[in-house]
Amino acid sequence: MKIKTTTLRKSVLLLASLLISFFSMSTFAYNEATNSDLLTSEKRIYVDKKNPYTMIEKVAGETFKRFADEQQAIKADPNLLKNIIREELMPYINFKYSAFKVIGKYLKQTTSEERRAFVPAFREYLVTSYAQVFTLYENQVVEFAPAKKFTDKKIVAVNTKVLMVDRDDIDIIFKVRKNRKTNEWKAFDMVAEGVSLLDSKQAELGGIIRQKGLPYVTEILKKKSERDIVFKDKAIKDKVSKASDSSNKAG
Repeated sequence: MKIKTTTLRKSVLLLASLLISFFSMSTFAYNEATNSDLLTSEKRIYVDKKNPYTMIEKVAGETFKRFADEQQAIKADPNLLKNIIREELMPYINFKYSAFKVIGKYLKQTTSEERRAFVPAFREYLVTSYAQVFTLYENQVVEFAPAKKFTDKKIVAVNTKVLMVDRDDIDIIFKVRKNRKTNEWKAFDMVAEGVSLLDSKQAELGGIIRQKGLPYVTEILKKKSERDIVFKDKAIKDKVSKASDSSNKAG
């Protein structure tokens, strides 16, 4: 079958992170995304949340377009990428569902108050993580596989492919879940080259939740979320500079 092709600006990691940011964690709680996020995004474009395939393609395209249009401002203030993620992606991500999946088998060991504090912290952690990935974008072409029947499905996998130059293409699958009450779809996970980002987060944080408790992990995520976004070239220069300073002090 012929695959529909759309030119988008972004890197593989970006695409990957983007939508587990795009779809890694859930928005079906925390007010289904914040009202401000929904208003800001929906004023810009109309997205059919009843169709998981067109939703992903539309949101991805708008996100990368905005990233390209605001590139000069972003270079001056990289933290603007966080706003783009909040406004363009998070309204279509089921971050509560994903957050609960990350807690996993330790859910019964937590209180409702602890979970209420964890969900927004997890959401902002995702925002910062995806925003940082956006700094790695390159000009690439992304192919979206044809839509399949989904009327009787609760979860669907939207297949995409990032076309690379001088290396193998990258297969990415976005997992999208249907809300039984609204019949709207939101992403909750992304699988890049066979690796689930949601599973990775669960493995990363699960052990800490077990050992230290959910409130401890919530505070960790809050601190990580406050980090400034730094472009790769500047991050490398800063690292080299610090290493040089340490060497000079040692001498």
